[in-house]
Amino acid sequence: WGILFSHPRDFTPVCTTELGRAAKLAPEFSKRNVKMIALSIDSVQDHLSWSKVRGGGAAGLSRYSRAVEQISSAQPLTLSPCAQVFVFGPDKKLKLSILYPATTGRNFDEILRVVDSLQLTAYKKVATPVDWKPGDSVMVVPTLPDEEAKKLFPKGVFTKALPSGKKYLRYTPQP
Repeated sequence: WGILFSHPRDFTPVCTTELGRAAKLAPEFSKRNVKMIALSIDSVQDHLSWSKVRGGGAAGLSRYSRAVEQISSAQPLTLSPCAQVFVFGPDKKLKLSILYPATTGRNFDEILRVVDSLQLTAYKKVATPVDWKPGDSVMVVPTLPDEEAKKLFPKGVFTKALPSGKKYLRYTPQP
C-alpha cells in the first residue's frame, strides 16, 4: 500500500502542519504496511531550506514565520494549487483520491480510517457503512449468497429492518 501526498509549496503553513502530522503518524502507517511519500512543486534547495527551518524548534518556528511573511504577498494560499491525497493498493491501482483546497488541512484521522476500510474490504467480502470505525460492524457485500455468508462469518449475519421490508442491509461483526 502507498500514499502520495501532494502539497502546493514549501513554506506554506497548512502543508507544514500536515507533514508534521504525517511524520508523527508514520508508525501508524507502518503498522498498516503503508509507505508514504510527499511531493511538491518546489526545488530540492527549497525543500532543504524548509526542512532546516521546520526542524529547528522555537528558533526554527521564528525563521519559518519570517519566511512565510516574505512569500505571503507573492504567493497567497488562495492562488496556490490544491493539496491531494492518493492511496494506491498493492495492485498499483488508485483506490482513493481526495482533493483539498490549499487553505484546508487534511484530516489524517480520516485518512487512516479510509486505509483501514480499504484494506479490510480488499481482503474480506465486506463493505464499511457510513461513519464506520475500526471494530464496528461491517456490511456483507450484496453479491455474497446468504448460505456462503453464514459460513464465511461465524459470528453471525444480521439484517437491519427497512420500511420496505427488503433485507439487503446485512451486517456482521468486523472479521
